[in-house]
Amino acid sequence: MRIGVPKEIKAQEYRVGLTPSAVLALTQCEHQVLLEAGAGLGSGYGDEEYQTSGAHIVARVGDLYRQAELIVKVKEPQAEEVARLRAGQILFCFLHLAPNRILTDALIGSGAHCIAYETITDEQGRLPLLKPMSEIAGRLATQAGAHCLEKAQGGSGVLLGSVAGLDPGHVLIFGGGVVGSNAADVALGMGAKVTLIEPFAPRRQSLRSQFTSDRFTAIGSEELDVSALLAEVDMVVGAALVPGAAAPKLLSAEDLKYLAVGSVLVDIAVDQGGCFATTRPTTHSAPTFVEAGIVHYCVANIPSAVARTATQALSQANLPYVQKLAGSGLRDCLRANPGLAAGLSVARGILTCPAVAGAQQRESKPWSAVLE
Repeated sequence: MRIGVPKEIKAQEYRVGLTPSAVLALTQCEHQVLLEAGAGLGSGYGDEEYQTSGAHIVARVGDLYRQAELIVKVKEPQAEEVARLRAGQILFCFLHLAPNRILTDALIGSGAHCIAYETITDEQGRLPLLKPMSEIAGRLATQAGAHCLEKAQGGSGVLLGSVAGLDPGHVLIFGGGVVGSNAADVALGMGAKVTLIEPFAPRRQSLRSQFTSDRFTAIGSEELDVSALLAEVDMVVGAALVPGAAAPKLLSAEDLKYLAVGSVLVDIAVDQGGCFATTRPTTHSAPTFVEAGIVHYCVANIPSAVARTATQALSQANLPYVQKLAGSGLRDCLRANPGLAAGLSVARGILTCPAVAGAQQRESKPWSAVLE
């Protein structure tokens, strides 16, 4: 199969869909890999490394899209990328369609088969392609939030770890999944106090076993007194996830009044519409805005800040699926791999992801019926 790896064009997106070692694994199986010139530079990989691995370097992205049967990217396609897609082509990347009806309609109109990393599942129902990026985003969230708390960044001037004789900063985390647990791990490592809101009792117990510090508390949403808790915290991390669907809104604009001026909100769910009513997407070059005296950090591609590590982790996770897609026809591949089939969002001009359909209040069809 001819596999195309274009350069990412989303603002400050430095990752690339495949590393040179992943390309080598594919070319050794006699697949042809087309790489847009310079696609790996943001992650520290030059064209020469890809050529050594067997890739063909393509100077013009239009030529890449015309020749490739499978496009492997990182982030959701931008408008000019959607315009290059053709009917029957396979697009494999993060899509985050639930809050984005315009992109959903455009992909439907393209006729391409669009598979979302974020809804692919493994045998245990976990999200293997989302997991490594969630780990990175969770860890960076606390790091970024701590920086935003600095006075020069508009924050309250609180040091999360504090110093001897003073109370530490207090971090509130919504969601105890991969993102939230990694955010908690870093916050505790910084010396902060952490309160984590997790609705599922078994997961709360697991987190309590994982984090035995007396600075860590895990509580259920039924125990939550929002106004009292917000008045105590310095940072709030939104890490709630409903796979493929729009993120739940956990704080209203009115809730911000309970926070101290200079407190920080970090919304890791911004790609799925955000956990906070006041969220709007930001970029690495302009990562924050202030509303009602509260600093908001809502970067839509947080892992790109550590592009080399993130690319290595993502490529390691997505390569087995790229090999499956390249190894057989799409219908047979999805039949043999139900977890991969869970990632198919759009096929033959039809929406096939129920979570996206629910978020957008529209209909979807099972992929098996669409590809028959």
